[in-house]
Amino acid sequence: MRKIIVTTFVSLDGVMQAPGGPEEDTNSGFSFGGWMPPFADETTGAAIQEIYGQPYELVLGRKTYDIFAAFWPRVTDPKHPIGSVFNRVTKYVASRAKPKLEWHNSQLLGEDVVGALRKLKSADGPTLLVVGSSDFLQTLWRNQLVDELKLLTFPVVLGKGKRLFGDGATPGGLKLVKSLTSSTGAIIAYYVADGAVKTGSFAQP
Repeated sequence: MRKIIVTTFVSLDGVMQAPGGPEEDTNSGFSFGGWMPPFADETTGAAIQEIYGQPYELVLGRKTYDIFAAFWPRVTDPKHPIGSVFNRVTKYVASRAKPKLEWHNSQLLGEDVVGALRKLKSADGPTLLVVGSSDFLQTLWRNQLVDELKLLTFPVVLGKGKRLFGDGATPGGLKLVKSLTSSTGAIIAYYVADGAVKTGSFAQP
């Protein structure tokens, strides 16, 4: 069975909106676009290359797809470690509308997004990698479709903005399988789903 892996950049207070540039996503008046680059270093760069260095197909929400489709096709260097792969692999897109997808090898998941994803998971193929897509992520959390979470958390508080865990979050455990810290204070942590929430008590019997 294929895995759905979510990877994202997030602030310490859980905001994941527009990490890469000022004009990336100004929805709802977000004014801190491009908050991640000041924290970039060799460690975060290596982590990103590791994440994108494995075989995968992309699964994207419509907003993230539009942002990517406006940028990555212009990256034509066949040796670019991310762009060359993004432009080649299949892109599955979740959208309530039926937009025309012009980026090479893109296809809609259809009206039954959850059913389509379950079908994809049960088929042979590479990992299904979800990048960004905060609104779409809520559907994944709500339906417990995420197998692994690769999270880069940066030491900044952004206040308002699109969040990793919003109204779709459901209770569940996670197991940390890898972690490291960058020179700029970013925490890179890889988690796998680990069943139900476990509880206990410190009270003496």
